[in-house]
Amino acid sequence: MVKKRLSFSVRDELAARIASGRVAPGAKLPSEPELADELGVSRPTLREALRSLEEDGFVTRTRGAGTYATRRPRLRNNLDVNFGVTEAIRAAGMRPGTMQIAVHTEAASAQVSLDLDLVLGDPVVILERVRTADGRPVVFSRDIVSTSRVSASEVARMPVDGSLYDVLEHLGYAVANGVVTIEPSLTDRALARLLKGKVGVPVLFLRQVDFDLNGDPVLLSEEHHLAEAFEFTVVRRGPGRRAP
Repeated sequence: MVKKRLSFSVRDELAARIASGRVAPGAKLPSEPELADELGVSRPTLREALRSLEEDGFVTRTRGAGTYATRRPRLRNNLDVNFGVTEAIRAAGMRPGTMQIAVHTEAASAQVSLDLDLVLGDPVVILERVRTADGRPVVFSRDIVSTSRVSASEVARMPVDGSLYDVLEHLGYAVANGVVTIEPSLTDRALARLLKGKVGVPVLFLRQVDFDLNGDPVLLSEEHHLAEAFEFTVVRRGPGRRAP
């Protein structure tokens, strides 16, 4: 137990060095004997810490070449749990932020009407944001909700990094669950400009419909996640014991 706790402490120390820039992106870490001696731990303890850092995307390890700090640690997001981009960024030990924000109202398209159980052309509020991790743009999101549930002024009064889940819950539409689809895509010119990157960069497009406690659809979210910045996990259950 002591060894395991110590490896966690070593892991946190090295992660902090990388996240703060004390170890530059792409820099090679000292050899295992040197690093173990510097940190005052055994090599098995250090290896356990390095293995955890590699799993979390802070370092890459190549046999015979050594251990290198990555350009950016990947943000892990467990799709079994319905939480937002801000929480995923904080969980990775980085600072969440918002670069751009826009709120406007438009008529619901055929697809939006179908997803939110509206009449074609019903007014909806759209909240568009570019989300950042340590100042780097990593997600462009569009949240769409019917004006019959939330007004444009209520959305506009939200804190910059606020959650529509909180607004919906305050108004009596607490989200119980959501259904998400994920598709691979590439940045076009508009998306590349928003994420301050190049055209043709891989992204993961998430489209999610959230339902309240009554099973009614209350929120549609469309998010473009930089593929290099995120890692998504899903717990697959079953099939369990089968009859002979």
